[in-house]
Amino acid sequence: MKYNEETIKYYLNNILTTPSPSGCTEKVIDYIKKELDIIGVPYSLTNKGCLLITIQGKNNEYGKVFSAHIDTLGAMVKSIKSNGSLSFSTVGGYMMNSVEGENCIVETLEEKQYTGTIQSIKPSVHISGDARELKRIPENMEVILDEKVFSKEDTKKLGIEVGDFIFFDTRTVFTPNGFVKSRHLDDKASAAILLYTIKYLVENKIELPYTTSFFITNYEEVGHGASAAIPANTKEFIAVDMGAPGLDQNSSEYAVCICAKDSSGPYDLDIRKKLVKLCNDNDIPYKVDIYPHYGSDASAALRAGWDIKTGLIGTGVFASHGYERTHMEGILATLDLIIKYCELQ
Repeated sequence: MKYNEETIKYYLNNILTTPSPSGCTEKVIDYIKKELDIIGVPYSLTNKGCLLITIQGKNNEYGKVFSAHIDTLGAMVKSIKSNGSLSFSTVGGYMMNSVEGENCIVETLEEKQYTGTIQSIKPSVHISGDARELKRIPENMEVILDEKVFSKEDTKKLGIEVGDFIFFDTRTVFTPNGFVKSRHLDDKASAAILLYTIKYLVENKIELPYTTSFFITNYEEVGHGASAAIPANTKEFIAVDMGAPGLDQNSSEYAVCICAKDSSGPYDLDIRKKLVKLCNDNDIPYKVDIYPHYGSDASAALRAGWDIKTGLIGTGVFASHGYERTHMEGILATLDLIIKYCELQ
């Protein structure tokens, strides 16, 4: 049956444009809950705010889990400077040059929002002769608020304090020829894929051979997303995250990428064989790759001591942790592989 690309894009756009840096993810979780209510599928929340959806299968002793994380990169106010601008602390790992010149929103504890721009402390070549050579490190970056502030006191009067979250403008674009450009495709593309997978399985009344759960986590970017609350019957855990095309890599934006090994070590060989066979048997475009500077929710689960077999798949995402890009062909290939794996006896 043909998948509805417009529904996937609808989910993806809504998830991408709802801010959710690690530690501030309730709004996007609430959005996904609303869509699950429309689908008519039950779900539960873990104590730290992850979302768990389980579809019963014929065999309830051997559980499969697919995970995706909705937490993203972001920042927090570290201090308010004497001129009213903000220094910030990073949430997640990214290069400072990837956020320089980016529009952002600062949200207070009372959920008041103020717009601003991330700049270096020497943003103008007309003023600073060494502006180009200035090292792009957090200490040399700041948020310039779109408010008439001239002092620390002016900014504090707005209600802005240390610890307030800073959201990056995602600049989400869907091109006519199938590209998706946005911040936070890692890993919101996968969250949209899993949400559509649930809708597809439920609406088409597909009977699953094994009880299958979908785990939407909220602290992956800081290392402990799937470290707890995995269903007790879990035997196989597949993190749906991203492939990383780039120099000396085999990944592609136009395929589902299957990770053989990352910084946490090799993923389960039996699961990888199943994934590759499903792709070959069903003409699903795929690439197998190794990522030297990468970890996943599956890595977190293993480090936490879960006795599970793990895999890692996802659409290829170019320029990961920057202004990212993928293609609907890669998204659809990932979706197709997940559904075929759900149906696998």
